This record gives sequence, structure tokens and C-alpha cells, in this order.
Amino acid sequence: MIRNFGNKLGLAWWAKVEAKGPDTTYWYGPFLTKSSLKENLSSFIDDLTNEGSTDIKHSLVRCKKEEPLTI
Repeated sequence: MIRNFGNKLGLAWWAKVEAKGPDTTYWYGPFLTKSSLKENLSSFIDDLTNEGSTDIKHSLVRCKKEEPLTI
């Protein structure tokens, strides 16, 4: 609930993750702190790798994000 409130204010941390195979952009979040996002991001990237995604790149962004979270 607090994360959703932070997201509505544009204070939440998100990871924009871009991958190939298929070409997809994922938004992973919201997180209250940048450090908590960093702690959890590796497991998300591992899941993508295990599903066959390649050339995975990410950036950390503090913003307000709504659907769609996968493009």
C-alpha cells in the first residue's frame, strides 16, 4: 500500500529491463528504496534468463509508472 502511494507521487523506484528473444521491455517495481530494488532485481533477471531471454539490459528509474508493465 505504501509502495502504491509512493508510486502515485512519482517517488517509487522501478527497473526498466529490456531483453531480446523476444524483444520485450519489462517494468519491475515499485520499490520504496533503490537498495531494495537492487536486492530483488537479480532474481527477476535470473528468471528472464531461465525463460530464454538474452541481451538483458536494465536501468533504475524513480518515477510514476502505470500499466502496461510489459511491452
